[in-house]
Amino acid sequence: MKNQMHSSECHNYAKLSCNPLTMTRRYFLGKAAKGLGGVALASLLNENLLAQPSKGNGLPGFPNFAPKAKRVIYLFQSGGPSQMELFDHKPYLNKVHGLETPDSVFNGQRLTGMTAGQSSFPIARSIYDLKQVGESGLWMNPELMPNLSKVVDELCVVKSMHTEAINHDPAITFFQTGFQIAGRPSIGAWLSYGLGSENENLPTFVAMTSVGTGREGQPLYDRLWGSGFLPSRHQGVKFSGGKDPVLYLNNPDGMSSEVRRKTLDYIAAMNQMKFDDYGDPEIETRISQYEMAFRMQTSVPELADVSTEPDSTFELYGEDAKQPGSYANNCLLARRLAERGVRFVQLFHRGWDAHGLLPHVMTKQCGDTDQATAGLIQDLKQRGMLEDTLIVWGGEFGRTVYCQGELTPKQYGRDHHPRCFSMFMAGGGVKPGFSFGETDDFSYNIVSDPVSVHDLHATLLHLLGVDHKKLTYKFQGRHYRLTDVHGHVVKPIIA
Repeated sequence: MKNQMHSSECHNYAKLSCNPLTMTRRYFLGKAAKGLGGVALASLLNENLLAQPSKGNGLPGFPNFAPKAKRVIYLFQSGGPSQMELFDHKPYLNKVHGLETPDSVFNGQRLTGMTAGQSSFPIARSIYDLKQVGESGLWMNPELMPNLSKVVDELCVVKSMHTEAINHDPAITFFQTGFQIAGRPSIGAWLSYGLGSENENLPTFVAMTSVGTGREGQPLYDRLWGSGFLPSRHQGVKFSGGKDPVLYLNNPDGMSSEVRRKTLDYIAAMNQMKFDDYGDPEIETRISQYEMAFRMQTSVPELADVSTEPDSTFELYGEDAKQPGSYANNCLLARRLAERGVRFVQLFHRGWDAHGLLPHVMTKQCGDTDQATAGLIQDLKQRGMLEDTLIVWGGEFGRTVYCQGELTPKQYGRDHHPRCFSMFMAGGGVKPGFSFGETDDFSYNIVSDPVSVHDLHATLLHLLGVDHKKLTYKFQGRHYRLTDVHGHVVKPIIA
């Protein structure tokens, strides 16, 4: 037919008729900015915009200075662990137990919908006796955390954390992205973008989830480890418990690896043609993700097979480490990922929300997490990895001093509390056996050395050799960063 065009003519026509509205700024500059004029223009624009990392490499100039840590394992305790039951020793509460919380303590704080209607706010002491343990004499609960008590001299406990959000989803989103509203990149995605990968056969950022015994916990959404407006190759890859840690990774029945390889080569060639036409970075992402999936077909099964671990490993982590999907198994996989060069591993353990029956919940949750957390720290240390692996442990907020629901001698509940709570870190350049920050006698308000979520993010990036003010990405006309326009490095906790 005379209206038919040769395939090469169609390809050239597609180039000429490319809709300007589909062009990215990077594509326009790549096609239009030639010669010295282009170089001069590029020097005036955001370097990060023009120098996207490719094939797992980080941005030029990153890290900005010598890092103390190479990688992070973030043990996120979803639901909000109670600081008074674990790390924040408050003996004064024994004297005022059952009395009304003074108005001077509330200081106008907004309450959640769960307790806003209460007519009485009785003070609830902890039924546990926190003790000073280890050579450092840090306060913690050896009854609920007997194994962590044995490695307490490795911990850096921050008692003065505070956040802006009062409900779970915005609070977790804030910790993950530096913003309460969904849509921005997660911390792991920022690190993938800035620092890149140390292993081309595994993702830079891996997320895993578990749930406490007999608990359901708050829902967790994939966007919590998403890439937001960063190229999607920086999003976290979720490992699931079960036979296939990464869904749809294996070849379907009847397809050999050779056929899969040829198929991917053809798809990559077609995608490359489309990228040449449109310059959309998401096309390049699709190519790289197909290749990563192909390489993971070999690397992931070997990684997930913990049967090769010696008996001494399960003595450290507990027998639950043999059960895929458990917190203990995820901790063991986190170590195996870390030693293979994965930059950021995040474990989400659900079930810490305790509006009622708090001692019961704490017993279950600590029973699930104590040994494996301590085992991870010990395992990394004996392998010489703790010094450059940063462990972070904590939830999205703390719990109130006043009781939610009925107060009895053995059971009580606590509501969400963003004004102060405790977290700990270990390894990766933080001071071991160290406590930072103080709260008032009610563990309700901070009295010294407050640490915000932005401060925590700035400090984590600093330990990885990144100046949080320099790791930026231009989106919709504005330069964004994980810490937004906030954040200060908490230098006193750095070794």
